[in-house]
Formats: sequence, C-alpha cells, structure tokens
Amino acid sequence: MTSATIVKLSERMGLDSHHPKAGDVPAPEGAVERPARATTASMQSLLARYFEANASGPQAFEASGPGKTHTLGSPQSETRPINDRPRVADAKPESTPSASSPSSLVAQPDWPPAARALVDSLMRENESLREQLQQQALHLQSAQGQADSDVLTPTLNRRAFLREVHRAMADCRRYGEEACLLYLDMDGFKNINDAYGHSAGDAALIYVAETLNASVREGDSVGRIGGDEFAILLRHADQKASRIKAMKLEAELMMGTFEYNGLYLKTGGSFGVRAYAAQSSAEAWLSEADAAMFLVKKSSR
Repeated sequence: MTSATIVKLSERMGLDSHHPKAGDVPAPEGAVERPARATTASMQSLLARYFEANASGPQAFEASGPGKTHTLGSPQSETRPINDRPRVADAKPESTPSASSPSSLVAQPDWPPAARALVDSLMRENESLREQLQQQALHLQSAQGQADSDVLTPTLNRRAFLREVHRAMADCRRYGEEACLLYLDMDGFKNINDAYGHSAGDAALIYVAETLNASVREGDSVGRIGGDEFAILLRHADQKASRIKAMKLEAELMMGTFEYNGLYLKTGGSFGVRAYAAQSSAEAWLSEADAAMFLVKKSSR
C-alpha cells in the first residue's frame, strides 16, 4: 500500500493526515515535501473498516480515479483498471486467509509501519488477556475445590455434600431414579482422643474417610457431616442394596486397623440407611438417615 493511497483513503473516510488542506500556507519554494503520515486514530479507523470489509466478504475500497480499486488485503500495492483484470476462468485461486482465521489479523508487509505496529500491539495484548483468563480459570477451579472439601479428610464438607444430595433429589423426581443415604457415626472415637490425643483422632477420621471413598462407585458422594459423623449418597441404589452396602462397610471398619505412631488402632461405626421418598429437602432426608443410624446404635448397646 503506497503512501498516496493511504492519504486518499484517509481523505475519503474523513481521517486526519498531515497533507496540506485548503487554506493552508503553501510550503516555500524548493522545500522538500514531507511524506504523508496517518495518525494512530486514523489507522485504527482504517483497520476497523478493513476488518469489517473482510468480515462481509472480499470487497475493495475505491481509490481515486475512474475504474480503479485497491484491495487492502492484497499483497499488491498498486492499483489497476478493472477491465485489465484476468477473467474468472483464467484467474488462479489465491491463498488469501479467511477473515475468521488468526492469520488474517497479522499485519501485512505492505502496510505502513504505524499500522503494523498497531496490529502487533493488539495481538500481543490479546494473547496476554487470554493467558490471564486461563490463569483465573485455574485459580477459580482450585478455589472451588477447596471450598467444597473437608478441612481434614478427603471428603466433601457438609455444604457441598448437601448440594449433591439436592441434585440427586432433582434427578429422582425428574427421571424416577432411586437413591439412598447412609449415615455413619463412629464408635469409640472419644476413647481414641482421650487415650492417644487429638492427632490420633484425626488419623482415625482420615482412615474412615479413605475406607468409605474406596468403597463407593463413580457418581456416589462421601461427605463429613461434622465431628465423627459421615454420610454417603448412593445413586441408582434401592433400600435393600444400600443395607447390604452398609453391612459390608461396618464389617470392614470393624476388622481394619489404622497406624498411629507405630501403633495399630481400631475403630468402627454404626450405619443408618434411608431411601429417597420425596423428602421436602436435602436436610430433611439427611435428618431421617441420622435418625435411622441412632436407632441402630441404640439397639446394639
């Protein structure tokens, strides 16, 4: 693109330039005329018009002079009459990138230096913003995971677990699915704390949480409800299958041990099972499972 063409385009588009206008004082005789230079604002407007033209199809801006056009995206910088162009049948296909591809936004070598610098700056800024968005997405995902996790055990906290229960209730209502809640209260947890300290109690909680996580299917959820109480959400499971699952978990905890400071300690628990029966809320369903656990623990004493 020649300097004269840029000036003509700028004049037709109402852009500012350093060419003398009507009424300006003529340059002294013999003085060297300064080449035309478009301002940054004019180049931005010109580039915007160029990209708008590319978005609606390969169009050409008219240059001054009858029967002549000039295409900004073309590698050729000169203008030529329309009648001298080759016929469609004889023309060779050009490998001009589409406006939607990133390569179409790269500064062309025949653009003025100011235009190339402007496009390069915009491309660098766009890439920097893209990287910032990716970093923010990773931070948000990490923060979300921390907000949903229990502070000690590898399980969901109460808030996140209830959210999963609420989603399961919606699926049960909509698709007629079955689901059950298992409520666990550990046995002998206070004795472990009293005999070996709170660090041993933390080790017992982690052991129970890991045992529960290893025993559920993908799609099920395990949460620590508070203190030494845990809950399990079993999707696509009826009352009978859930009771069998609770009995297996109770036996596994009773026969297993966990290590603390070279000692192998034991802990157990009592399970309550409650199937979904159109409860009013996730909290109400969880309370029913807690009540079922209390009856089991009371009957075993």
